[in-house]
Amino acid sequence: MQAAEIYRRASADFAARVHLAEGRWGAPTPCPEWDTRALVNHLVNEERWTPPLLGGATIEEVGDRFDGDLLGADPIATFDEAAAAALAAVEAVDPEQPVHLSFGDRPAREYVTQLAADHLVHAWDLARALGEDEKLDVGAVDAVLAWFGPTQGLYREIGVIGPETPLGADASAQDRLLAMFGRTP
Repeated sequence: MQAAEIYRRASADFAARVHLAEGRWGAPTPCPEWDTRALVNHLVNEERWTPPLLGGATIEEVGDRFDGDLLGADPIATFDEAAAAALAAVEAVDPEQPVHLSFGDRPAREYVTQLAADHLVHAWDLARALGEDEKLDVGAVDAVLAWFGPTQGLYREIGVIGPETPLGADASAQDRLLAMFGRTP
């Protein structure tokens, strides 16, 4: 599966949960530092970064323009607009084009897959916070699991994920992926 398709599916999973969050913005999430509003704000922040980074900008050029509360008075509409802009950028980029990330240049397909993984795992976080269906897109889970398995050490080294949660040998693909990201499914 191509990175843009993985992203499209993961973004749709997250969006479905965002549309269930109205009136529950203060619900605690599995991410100790975030309630549902802060979690959605985090993804909107990523989506705001996506078009300029895929357009060739550096971290320094983007700067701090997407810091703070981006959701405003209508978090769902804000999310929808940011998600649409990010998806358009993902679908338009050459997957081999270099993207300037904080830990070095990577092909766009790598950055897009990173974004997909974050959307997918946070879709589960949001579902858990809201008490909604936690089942994620099977194809996206399989694709992110195949990508993340061999690269998870790098993400631990740079401090963006915690330790892996131990699971039994019979765990599902979704549970294995979540455990790799430090979640307890």
